[in-house]
Amino acid sequence: MSWLLILLIGLPAAAGAALAVAGTKADRFAAVLSVVVSALVLGAASAAAAVRPSLAAPFLAGSEFGLGVDALSALLLPAVAGVAFLVLLYAAASGLGPQARFHGLMLIFIASVLVTVTATSLSALLFAWEIMGAASYALIGFHWRESRRVSSGLTAFVATRTADLGLYVAAGAVMAAGVWSADGMSLAGLDSLPGPWRDIAAGGILVAALGKAAQLPFSFWLSRAMDGPSSVSALLHSAAMVAMGGYLLLRVQPLLAATGWAADAAAWAGAATAVVLGVIAVGQQDLKQLLAASTAAQLGFVVMAAGVGDAAGGAAHLMAHAATKSALFLAAGAWLAALGTKNMPALRGAGRRWPLLGASFTLAALSLAGIPPLSLWATKDNILTAAREHSLPLYVAGLAGAVLAAAYAARAVALIWKPVLPETASGYDTEETGSRKVTGWQQAPIGVLAAGAAVSGLLVLGVTGDIVRGMLGGRAQSSLLELAISGVLAVAVLVPVWVLGGKLPPLPGVLSWLHMERAAHIVLVRPVLAAAGSLARFDDAVLSRGVERAADKVLQGARGLDRTDAVLDHGTEAAAAATSRLAGRSAITDLSIDSAVSSLARTVRRAGAAARRPQTGQLHHYYVQAAVVIVVAAVLLIVVR
Repeated sequence: MSWLLILLIGLPAAAGAALAVAGTKADRFAAVLSVVVSALVLGAASAAAAVRPSLAAPFLAGSEFGLGVDALSALLLPAVAGVAFLVLLYAAASGLGPQARFHGLMLIFIASVLVTVTATSLSALLFAWEIMGAASYALIGFHWRESRRVSSGLTAFVATRTADLGLYVAAGAVMAAGVWSADGMSLAGLDSLPGPWRDIAAGGILVAALGKAAQLPFSFWLSRAMDGPSSVSALLHSAAMVAMGGYLLLRVQPLLAATGWAADAAAWAGAATAVVLGVIAVGQQDLKQLLAASTAAQLGFVVMAAGVGDAAGGAAHLMAHAATKSALFLAAGAWLAALGTKNMPALRGAGRRWPLLGASFTLAALSLAGIPPLSLWATKDNILTAAREHSLPLYVAGLAGAVLAAAYAARAVALIWKPVLPETASGYDTEETGSRKVTGWQQAPIGVLAAGAAVSGLLVLGVTGDIVRGMLGGRAQSSLLELAISGVLAVAVLVPVWVLGGKLPPLPGVLSWLHMERAAHIVLVRPVLAAAGSLARFDDAVLSRGVERAADKVLQGARGLDRTDAVLDHGTEAAAAATSRLAGRSAITDLSIDSAVSSLARTVRRAGAAARRPQTGQLHHYYVQAAVVIVVAAVLLIVVR
């Protein structure tokens, strides 16, 4: 059944590539093709989850390109494909243009996510990880004529790429451990690495996953990613890219547990993110910024689950969060398109204006708040139960994150149902010109996702919960007392926030996400730029000067050859007077030396010109050059083997 995996990944990849290069002439049918392809992908994902195919193909010397569906990926595949289908359906109804480029990039991105979910080898994971990062950069900066959006895409790309280096460190640790064999790069076997190499691999994967999942200290990039289209936010930051960071840690949970320290580091990183980003979400005035901060906070619970060994709870929370957050992001996008703003005070009364959309948003937001019996209430408590068994302080930190979730979700819900004030309309059309309408085709996917947000908690409750825990080896189900305590706390926060109409005291620094991006510039960007400046000066003072001096030496040699040539000419003339035969030979020698000198000079000039061409100063040019070098190296490895 390996053909099913090829269809699952090859179909969106081929259709996406075709649309991306087709240009505007494909705009008229791009949306329809995208929706049809995503529907077929959903069917293939459901079938793959049932039959669990696998595929292994030669890729690099000693490493296979391994794909497969196991218990964990069987749960996630239909969820990812389902959210992708509904998001693309919404995008088709919204008419975001240029259609071909947008839907092409989205399908390429979806294909890379599907490879990530099904990857069984580190080499396959690295391949998909790279494409996913590049596609996300293009999607966040989709409106490339606006410099702010391009800058935001670049910020997100550089931040996640910095963390992604951890995957290369992990691959290097596997190679250094001497297990570079057909199955040596298997993700399932990383926990069997020898001592120090196992720790290095765990550290590298942990850093890469925390960066992708927007966990501390990498969370700031998610704020800038909100400059992308709302459909992009709904997919990338619910079921796809950000979720893949948490998914990776669930996938390598045995490796984290084998080291001991990596599991604790993941658990506390998740708990800290749930609290800190929860505080940031509470103080936001922009709805998409609130949802972005809450995404990082909720992914903190998934990371915490990986740290405490609750794979079932983490997977269930990941799926429930995907439905919840994609519904919320799409609703925010619909209001942005209709009212021209995502500023929360200007969205006052938006739920009354479009009751069905408001009801869907409310259902998803109450799930986010942890209100019983909705999904995130149950899935979050399952993780908190495992955290309590692991460490009481960790449980308290997770509970604090849950309380903050109730506060920021209740704040958004309260505002959209409050009566419109006379001054509310003055906030319309501040970001774009609103259409003042939301179509039924836009609302339908949001309603389906909101329904998923309501019922996904069954993944950890009752018979279904027992089946999922049996598949993934999760911890015991939360007790009724624990569920009741969490539910009561959420309601206790929701009611006063509702009464206050969503008005909460301002918190210093939260609008700028506690200046995390500025801190990253100080800690990372400035040192890198300083190092780059030093290397540039070294290039000018040493390398370039060496080339110039070498060129001078070549010129001096050429002049010496010219003088020798003149001497030979003089000797040739004297010899010619004695014999015509010697004169002929001298002429041949003269021509040979002239030709050699001219050829050498031309070669030096061409080499100098060629050496300058790659030095454009453009990051994407260097990125392409690096990609070409990697491809050539891969081909050499295959051939030499």
